[in-house]
Amino acid sequence: MNLLAQRDHSLRELRNKLVRRYPDAASVDEQLSRLIVERLQSDVRFAASYARQRISRGYGPLRVREELRERGVSEADVTAAMAELDIDWCVVAAEVLHKKFGKRDAIDLKEKARRARFMQYRGFASEHYRQRSPD
Repeated sequence: MNLLAQRDHSLRELRNKLVRRYPDAASVDEQLSRLIVERLQSDVRFAASYARQRISRGYGPLRVREELRERGVSEADVTAAMAELDIDWCVVAAEVLHKKFGKRDAIDLKEKARRARFMQYRGFASEHYRQRSPD
């Protein structure tokens, strides 16, 4: 309970922390099951909270999804949490791009490639940040 009072944790994070403190894995699993039944622990709630935090720091959907998978959240829970957020990724990508590089457009191919690498590292797909030329 003390761990959940500080912040939400994924089930795997909680299990790993508790197994280090209490070597009896069966009792740890029993207590974790009780927390889930009492709705004190939820991977969907953790995923939504974590995603909001990472988005506010300028990370895109690909990176957020991967980080949640690394923390043991199932694909179904990740999808449910991301759908719950209802984010316009193009707007977020534009904000990140402008914060890092300013309002000026890339001058040459080298600069465009540099910006693309940065945005991919941050977890955005090219359609999120790509400049569309007028037809």
